Amino acid sequence: MEKAKLKLEGVESQDDADKVLHALHEVWGIREAEVNFNSKEALFSFDEKSASLQDFEQAVIDSGFHVTKQ
Repeated sequence: MEKAKLKLEGVESQDDADKVLHALHEVWGIREAEVNFNSKEALFSFDEKSASLQDFEQAVIDSGFHVTKQ
C-alpha cells in the first residue's frame, strides 16, 4: 500500500472537498482518503498494483479541480 498527498487548487468549500473525495473513492485501488479544504490537500492511501498516482490526479481534474506541484 502506498500513501500520497495532492495539493489542490480551486477547492474552496466543504462541498468542493466532498466532490474531490468522491472522485478519489471512484478510483479502483483506493483504501483511505481525506480531503481538507482549509489546507487544500488530499491525503490518501492506495494499492499501487491497482492504480497509480496519475489515476488519482486525473480523477481530481475530471471532478473540476486542479492539482498543483508541491
